[in-house]
Amino acid sequence: MKPRPTVRERLAAFPATGLLVALLAPLMLMLASGPAQAAEPTQLCVPSDTAACIVGTLRSEEDTVADVDITITTPSGDETTVTTDDSGKWNFQAKEPGAYKVALDEESLPDDITARGKTEQTVNVQIGPDVKQKSFVALFDVRTGAFDATTSKTDLLIQSTFNGLRLGLLLALASVGLSLIYGTTGLSNFAHAEQVGLGGILAYALVNQAGLNLWVGSIIAIVLCAATGYFQDRGMWQPLRRRGLGITQMMIVTIGLSLAMQYAFQYFIGAGTVPIVTSSFDTVQLGPIPVTTVSFVAMGVSIVVLALVGFVLLRTRIGRATRAVSDNPALAAASGIDVDRIIRLVWTVSMGLAGLAGIFYALVVSNGIKWDTGLQILLLLFASVTLGGLGTAFGALVGALVIGLVVELAGPLGAPGDLKYAVALAILILLLLFRPQGLLGRAERVG
Repeated sequence: MKPRPTVRERLAAFPATGLLVALLAPLMLMLASGPAQAAEPTQLCVPSDTAACIVGTLRSEEDTVADVDITITTPSGDETTVTTDDSGKWNFQAKEPGAYKVALDEESLPDDITARGKTEQTVNVQIGPDVKQKSFVALFDVRTGAFDATTSKTDLLIQSTFNGLRLGLLLALASVGLSLIYGTTGLSNFAHAEQVGLGGILAYALVNQAGLNLWVGSIIAIVLCAATGYFQDRGMWQPLRRRGLGITQMMIVTIGLSLAMQYAFQYFIGAGTVPIVTSSFDTVQLGPIPVTTVSFVAMGVSIVVLALVGFVLLRTRIGRATRAVSDNPALAAASGIDVDRIIRLVWTVSMGLAGLAGIFYALVVSNGIKWDTGLQILLLLFASVTLGGLGTAFGALVGALVIGLVVELAGPLGAPGDLKYAVALAILILLLLFRPQGLLGRAERVG
C-alpha cells in the first residue's frame, strides 16, 4: 500500500504558479481597478465611461517646465494644442478610442531647455464602461542646457560618459543575473527583460498607487520579484529539467513567457508610460553635468550590490558551489552539492536583481515604466552578456559597462536617434569576429 503523502510533500506538489498569482493578485487588482485617476495632474479633465484623459508632467533635472505647447492629434485627424501650467502639468480629454499622436513643440521650450529622446509619442486610448484604465500618461524627457554649436563638445562628451556609466551599471544589475542563469542551466532566458519591467511596474503600484514611501515600496517590489524567481523555478523550470526537456524547447518557453508577461503588463497599466513618482528630484551640478540625486543613489546602490554579488561568488561556500555547478553540474552533484537548490537560489537572486534594475531604470533613464520596457532593453542585456562572455558574471559586468558607454557616446559622436543601439550591436559583432568567447570568456576546443 502506497504511504500517505506528508504535509511537506503536499505543499511541494501545490502549483507554484498558483502561489505567484495569489502573491501578486492584490497589486494587479489595484492597477486594474482604475486608481490611476488619483494621479491625474489637474481637475480640468474628468474621465468617465465616455471619455478618457491623456495627461503628463514636463520636467527637467532641475524643475518643472511651464508654458510649453503639446500638440495632440486625434484618431480622426483633428489637432489640439495644450500648454503646460506653472507646475509643468497638462491634460487632454479624449472622447474617441484609438491612437492619439502626442507631440512636444520644441520651439516653445525655454532657451535653456532642450528635448532629448523622442518628441512624439503614440497613446492608445480605450473608452467604455468596461474599460478599467481611464487615464493615459505621456511623458517627454527634457534637460537643462541646449547643446548646440556654442556648447563645448568636451562637456557634452563628459556628460555622455557619465550617463553611459550610469546606464552600464543598471544593465549590469540585470545582465549579471541573466549570465548566472545561463551559466548554471545553459538556458538563455528571453523573459529576463520582462522581470526588469515587472520591478518598475510593482514599484509603480506600491509607490504611485498605494502611496508607500519610494524606498519602502521599492524594497517590497524587489522582494516580490525575487519571489517570482523562486516560484518560477519551483513550479516550472525544475519540473521541465527533470522531464529532460531540451534547452531549445525551454528557450521557446521563455519566449512564450515573455510575450505573456508583456501583454499582461499592457492589460494592467495600459499602453502609455506610468511614472513611479510624480514629483521631481533635486539636481546637483557636478562640473558640466547636472545630475539628479536619485542618479547618485542608483549608481551607488548598483556598485554596492554588484560588489556584494562578486564577494559572494568568490569568498563564500554558496558562491563556490554556484561556480562549481556552472563549470560542471554532474561533477558538482557527485561531490555532494544540491544542484537544484543552487539553481533555485540563482533564479531567486537574479530576478531580484532584475527588479532592482527595473526600478532604477524607470527612475533615472526612462522617466517611468511601460509595458514593453523590457523588450526595449532585451538586446542590450544579451549584448552585455555575450560581449563579456557567456556564463561569466564578471564578464556580464564588463560587457554592460561597455554597452552603456557605447550607447550614450554614440549620439554625441554622430549616431542620430535610436541608431546608437545599432552601433552597440555592431561593435558586439565586430568583437565576436575576433574573440568569439567574449572579453572574459574562456576559449573552448571544438571537435
